Amino acid sequence: MTDHHTPVTVLGLGSMGSALAAAFIEAGHRTTVWNRTASKALPLAAQGAVHATTITEAVAASPLIITCLTTYEGTIEALEPATAALEGRTLVSLNSGSPAGARELAEWVLGQGARYLGGAVKNVPSAVGAEDTLLYYGGDKTVFDEFAPTLRVLGGDTVYLGADPDLAALYEMAVGGTLLPALVGFFQGAAALQARGLEAASMVRFSTKWFEMINSVLPIFADEIDRADYTKPASSVNLFLAGAAHDAALGKEANLDITWHKPFHDLLERAVEAGHGNHSISALTEVLKNPA
Repeated sequence: MTDHHTPVTVLGLGSMGSALAAAFIEAGHRTTVWNRTASKALPLAAQGAVHATTITEAVAASPLIITCLTTYEGTIEALEPATAALEGRTLVSLNSGSPAGARELAEWVLGQGARYLGGAVKNVPSAVGAEDTLLYYGGDKTVFDEFAPTLRVLGGDTVYLGADPDLAALYEMAVGGTLLPALVGFFQGAAALQARGLEAASMVRFSTKWFEMINSVLPIFADEIDRADYTKPASSVNLFLAGAAHDAALGKEANLDITWHKPFHDLLERAVEAGHGNHSISALTEVLKNPA
């Protein structure tokens, strides 16, 4: 296990990368930072970071390299000039992308004689460093164990998923798939309220309660899916499909664009055609396994 104040380099200083670097600085780590647009490093330098002018200098500065660049492919491209400096170091990626991209980056990093851990931050930049902020990692367990005290600086809820280097990317996409549909649903509700002269803020309390209800049923749905038993529904596919008419009525009344519902309604209809009409809504999982 490494010393709690292991020197760290952070590559990529967007809003998340800057938050990661700031957390390390505040925790007392010697923190080196690099970004293609050098001006983004200046606020961190003012806080005590070392501003590396080249990526080779940045990589060479620390045994632990944290990358927070836009994509896995972009990470490889950015690191190409610094391949010689990577040997013997550890790289932890905290950017978004597909599991395939994570595997490609892991293979590339290992090919440079470095070690790799793939991670993901499951919160917004302002939450970095908080005790309840979740980060999870996949890859070499010895790497995770060695640097766990340093990585916990970024969030107290730090989880090791397993040996596969793409596990964080897999969970990132599996969990993140709920975000856009949920947000668009909220935005549609806000538009409907405004059509009546009401403020979007007036629904926040009730939306929060609704999300809490959804949280409460996720373990039930997960159990149904893992057992492939959908025969005791609290809410059936047919019940959800019946609600499609209400969506259309609201759209007409409030003059809303509800075309984003169509793929969901199509999915429900396919589930009925597959014999799941009276099954739990979680049976949509089986339909998703068989693309149209």
